[in-house]
Amino acid sequence: MKKLFVCFLGIVLFLGSCEDKKKQSEIKNEIENETKVEAKTETEKNTETEYPEITNDNVVSFLTEYGKENPETKVLVTTRFGDIEIELYKDTPLHRANFIYLVKQHYFDETFFHRVVPNFIIQAGNSDLRSTQEKRAKLGKEYLLPAEIIPGRIHEYGTVSGAKEYRENPDNRTAPYEFFIFLGPKSSTTHLNGKYTIFGRVIKGMDVVEEISKVEADDGDWPLQNIYITAKVLD
Repeated sequence: MKKLFVCFLGIVLFLGSCEDKKKQSEIKNEIENETKVEAKTETEKNTETEYPEITNDNVVSFLTEYGKENPETKVLVTTRFGDIEIELYKDTPLHRANFIYLVKQHYFDETFFHRVVPNFIIQAGNSDLRSTQEKRAKLGKEYLLPAEIIPGRIHEYGTVSGAKEYRENPDNRTAPYEFFIFLGPKSSTTHLNGKYTIFGRVIKGMDVVEEISKVEADDGDWPLQNIYITAKVLD
């Protein structure tokens, strides 16, 4: 009987020891995994590039270099009405690079299609949220893009153009944060052609553009219900 008790006690102690070792092993693995995640997160933070604020003095040099390193030409804009796929033109390199830069910096996320005019345009890139102004202040509050107006290129159904500052802007420089998609007939482009840089076109989703253009808006063409957008680079 005594021998049986000793054997039973030995088994209990052995199983308890195995269980403790298992728990210790699991804890060790959990700690190692957490350390790896933290290390990865820290590495990702360290590899993020810190870009300078864009100004009118450095805009050309910055976007020229950025464009060489980021050659993508397609962007997906997502709304509650659906997706709009945009192809950017390579022969407007500063506007292309600027648009890709803003997308990769998540500027457009939580901005709106804030101006809608049926049978004419829908315009995006602004909002009445504080976050939009904070992003502009961080990226570059004052800069404008030099015009890249291609002779013979006119506004047509689905073209994408940069919005423009009207005040003291004889060189037709583009306001960098807003763009518009053209829907209207060619007869309504006389005040646009040669004055606004066309830097892309919609290749998918014009049905979405049409639907957005018809939403109810106030007297300033601002939709009564905000049309949030997000954007990501495709290739």
